[in-house]
Amino acid sequence: MVALFMLMFFLVITGILGHLPTRDELRLVENPVASEVYSADSVLLGRYFLQERSDIEYQDIPQPVANAVIATEDVRFYEHHGVDYKSLFRVFFKSILLQHESSGGGSTLTQQLAKNLYPRRKYYAFSMVINKMREMIIASRLERVYGKPEILALYLNTIPFGDNTFGIEAAAQRFFNIHARALTAHQAGVLIGMLKATHAYNPRLFPERALARRNVVLGQMEKYEFLSKSQADSLKALPLGLSYNRITHHEGLAPYFREYLRGELTAWCRAHKKADGTAYNLYVDGLKIYTTIDSRLQRYAENAVTEQMAILQKKFQAQYNASDPQVKAALKEAIARSDRRRQLKEQGLSADAIDKLMRTPVRMSVFTWNGEQDVTLSAIDSIRHYLTFLQAGVLGMNPRRGDILVWVGGINHNYFQYDHVHENTRRQVGSTFKPIVYAAALERGEKPCEFISAEKTVYTNMDEWAPENTEENYDLKFSMEGALAYSVNTVSVKVLERAGISNTIALAQKMGIKSPLPAVPSLALGTATVSMVEMVNAYSCFANDGKTVKPFYLTAITTHTNQMLENFQPEKIYVQALSPENARLMIHMLKRTVNEGTGSSLRSQYNIRNDIAGKTGTTQSNTDGWFIAMTPQLVIGAWVGSDDARIHFRTTALGQGARTALPIVGKFFQSVNRDAKFNSLAHASFPSLSASEEDELDCALFKSDMNLLQKIFGKREREHERAFGEQKKKGFLNKLFGKRKS
Repeated sequence: MVALFMLMFFLVITGILGHLPTRDELRLVENPVASEVYSADSVLLGRYFLQERSDIEYQDIPQPVANAVIATEDVRFYEHHGVDYKSLFRVFFKSILLQHESSGGGSTLTQQLAKNLYPRRKYYAFSMVINKMREMIIASRLERVYGKPEILALYLNTIPFGDNTFGIEAAAQRFFNIHARALTAHQAGVLIGMLKATHAYNPRLFPERALARRNVVLGQMEKYEFLSKSQADSLKALPLGLSYNRITHHEGLAPYFREYLRGELTAWCRAHKKADGTAYNLYVDGLKIYTTIDSRLQRYAENAVTEQMAILQKKFQAQYNASDPQVKAALKEAIARSDRRRQLKEQGLSADAIDKLMRTPVRMSVFTWNGEQDVTLSAIDSIRHYLTFLQAGVLGMNPRRGDILVWVGGINHNYFQYDHVHENTRRQVGSTFKPIVYAAALERGEKPCEFISAEKTVYTNMDEWAPENTEENYDLKFSMEGALAYSVNTVSVKVLERAGISNTIALAQKMGIKSPLPAVPSLALGTATVSMVEMVNAYSCFANDGKTVKPFYLTAITTHTNQMLENFQPEKIYVQALSPENARLMIHMLKRTVNEGTGSSLRSQYNIRNDIAGKTGTTQSNTDGWFIAMTPQLVIGAWVGSDDARIHFRTTALGQGARTALPIVGKFFQSVNRDAKFNSLAHASFPSLSASEEDELDCALFKSDMNLLQKIFGKREREHERAFGEQKKKGFLNKLFGKRKS
C-alpha cells in the first residue's frame, strides 16, 4: 500500500498524471472577473460575465467574514503551510481506507483554493487520492508564493456561493445588496454557511435550512472565541434579512442599454491589447465601464413603464379578440417562425412530429404583470400568451450635450429581448413628425400666424387621397400653433406643401434622422418609420437653439484596479439645422400642445407644472402611440405598441398616444419632481421670446373659415379637389374683391 502511494505521488509531482502549475505560474493567477457597467452617478447597472464574480482586496474583507470562514472551514489556517496533516491523517484512514465519504474532506482553505483554481480530473478508482495529492502540492506551492492574507483573499474571491455567483463580493451584492466590506457577522454567517452545500443552504430557495446553517456558523465562531456567547445568542435570534438583488445579463438597471452597449464593447476589446499583447476580454478581464445613464432617472422611467403598461395591458386584454382574422394570421406566422419550431426542424423531425411536440404541454415560467408564474403550457400556448403583450420604449437625452440619460427598450428584458429604442428599430411616428414639417415651413419664410384652412381636400394626383382629421373641424382655419396643438392633419399636409417635401426631408436629416423618408404628402402625417433614438435627437435640436448634437453614452473604460484605459468625450461638432429664432418659435408653439392641446392631460391628469413642450402621435389603426416631451435639460420620448402591427387597440379613445405613451412621461416627471436632487431639472425654464418673436405668435389658435354669405346661407362645401402642389383656385368672392387677408 505504501509503495503504491509513493508511486502515485511520484507520478503526480513529476507531472506525468497532469501538469502542475509552477510557482511562477501561480504568481500570475487571475480569476475570471466580470466587467461592470456603471451609471454617471456611480451606481452599478449590471455586469458582463461568464461567472458572476467581482474581486476585492484583502483590506476590504471585513473581520466577521474572515472569522466565519476560518471558524467553519479551516480553524488552523494561520498555523499550517497549506496542508493540515492532522486532518489529513483523519481523512486517510476514514475516507480512503474505510471509504466513509461522510467523514469530511480535511482540505484546508489553501487546498480548496487549489481545487477552485485547478479543477479535479478523473483518474477512475484513484481519483480521490490523486486529486488530493495534486491539491496538496499546489497548496504548498501557493503558500510559498503568497502570504496568508493574499491566500484568504484569493479563496474568498474564488469560492462559489450559489445562484451562479463566485466570490464574496458578488455574493454580498446578490443576497444582501451591499458591498462585501459592509457585511455584518450574521450576514457573513449566512454566506459562509452556504459553502457546505451551495444549493441546499441557498437562503433564497431554502430560508429555514439557511437560517439553521447560519446559526451553526455562529456557533463555530463562538466556539473558537470569535464571538462571545451573548453576541452569538443575539445574532442567532436575527432573521435572515435578505435583500436579494439579481444583477445579471437580463436584470438590474438599463438591461436593454447594456445589451446595446455589449456589441460596441466587444469591438473595443478586440481592438485594445493588454500588457501581455493579448486582447481584452469583456467577460473575464474585470473592466469597469462608465456611462452617461443617470440611475435615478433610469429607475423612474422603468417604474413608469411598469406601472403604465400593467394598467394598459388590462385594458388591451379587455378589448382583445382572439378570433379576429388578423390576429389568427399573426399567431400562425409567430408559430411558424418560433425558435422552438426552428430547433425541432433542425433535428430532422417530420412536420407531424413537430406539430405534436409544439402542442405538448410542458412546465415553464412565463411573464405576467402579476409576476413570473410557473405554468404548464404547450409551445403554441406560450406563443399565444406572449403575442398580445404590448411593448414600450423610452429614451431620455440631454439636448445640450447629447448625453443619453434614460434607455428603456422594453417591458422585461428577461422575456422580451427586442429593443424598441435601438436605431435599427423603426416604427411609424405619426404626428410626432409634424413639428419638423412646421419647422421646415418657418425656415422657408412662412409666418406662424398665417391661417390655413382645415377644409378636406382630395388630391387628384395622389389616387384621390383625402387626409382626414380626428375632429370635425373642417370649417375652421388654424394658425401653425393651433394646428400643432390640435394635431390637424389637413392643415399639416398644406404646411408640407408650402415647406416643400424635399426641404422637409433635408431638415429632418440635419436634425439627426437617418432613416429613409418617403417623398410623399403623407409624410406630414408621420407615415415614415423612424427609430426612437432619431426622434429624440431631432426634438433635442428644438431644445438646443436649432443645433443638432450626436447622442453620447460611453464616458470611460478602466481596469478593475481603476487604471484608465480610454476616456471618451462627446463630439463637439454641432449642426445648425434651423435658426435659433425658429427653434424658439417651435418650442413655444409646442408648449400650447401641452397646455391646451392633445398633450394637455400632462397638466390636468398628472399635474406636471414644468416648463415643458411636446407632441403626441398616433398611427393608423392605433398601432403606435407616441409622446415626446422637451424641457431645457431633458428631452424624453415614449412609444407604446405591439411587436406585430396587426395587434392593436380597436379604438382611438384607448389607443392614441395621449392615452398610451403620454402617461409614461407623466408618471416619470411626477417622480422627478418629487426628488429634490432634480430641482434644477424640474424648475428649468426655456428662454423667453423676444418682443418680435412674441409678435410672430400673437394670434388665435383658430377661427372660422366661413365668409359672411356662407354664414348667412349655410355651411359651404367642405371638400375641395386639386392636385398636391397646385395653387388653390380662388372662389367667387376672392375673384370679385381680391385676395383676403390672413
